[in-house]
Amino acid sequence: MGNQTQGAQVFGIGQCSLDYIGKIEAYPPPDRKCEFVDMVIQSGGPVATALVALARWGISCAFAGVLGDDLFGRMIRESLEGEGIDTAGVMIRRGKGSQFAFIVAEPGLGRRTIFWRRPTGPPLSPEEIDLRRVEQARILHTDGRFVEASLACCKTARKAGVQVVTDADSFHEGLVELARWSDFFISSENFASAFLQKEDPREACQRISELGPKVAGVTLGAKGYVALAEGLWIEKPAYPVEAVDTTGCGDVFHAGFIFGVLRGWAYEKCFDFAAWAAAMVSLKMGGRSGIPSLEQVRERGF
Repeated sequence: MGNQTQGAQVFGIGQCSLDYIGKIEAYPPPDRKCEFVDMVIQSGGPVATALVALARWGISCAFAGVLGDDLFGRMIRESLEGEGIDTAGVMIRRGKGSQFAFIVAEPGLGRRTIFWRRPTGPPLSPEEIDLRRVEQARILHTDGRFVEASLACCKTARKAGVQVVTDADSFHEGLVELARWSDFFISSENFASAFLQKEDPREACQRISELGPKVAGVTLGAKGYVALAEGLWIEKPAYPVEAVDTTGCGDVFHAGFIFGVLRGWAYEKCFDFAAWAAAMVSLKMGGRSGIPSLEQVRERGF
């Protein structure tokens, strides 16, 4: 079932995708043609990309997810294994399609639009997870896409003293339940607005923290982030950069936070590193091209 290592420090469960990313000058109105340039083909997915960043920074990682037995699936798995990530937990659905996305980036505005198809096979089930691997990890990272399997992993992790980090991108009720089993719950601005039914990131942090996480944060894109960390408010703007493509920024933000937790850093430093790493990703096309190397991390003083 692919590359295996024992006792990975971070066990991830969630989405993995193949992304086609093209650059456009401006998003077009309906019924128009729009030329794109500089296309990049790269694997993606919130948890998968976070694990790639962590692996490049010297952290051992294992991934559980779903692929089809198509060309995209083979490319996705090879990309993970090429980074040294344990893919023993990846389930292959015969005769089904893998997750795929086409992304258009608007460099002048530093934003992107994602069109995606979820895997066409059945979702990952709790019975397909080797929970012993979760118990052996130091951190469990999930995006909540496979709610039942993710919840089983979270409950196992909490009982074993493994810290849980949740990446909440788009809102669904399953993520609210996962918050009750998470130590660190960092959401997108979109999730926070849908959760509260209004735009108030600080109140979202407060409400999420009341569900149980000791750290609740909301990423705000170019505006930075806000977090409530064990009673301490942390709020800073993003690192100022000329963003080319914001694909993967949130994924690597979570990776940066996890890296800091593993190093035992104060929460403020964890978030600062996360924000810097995310900013570096935005300088290149694709969610993984701009991940800073371990050498760059050290040069920056982290």
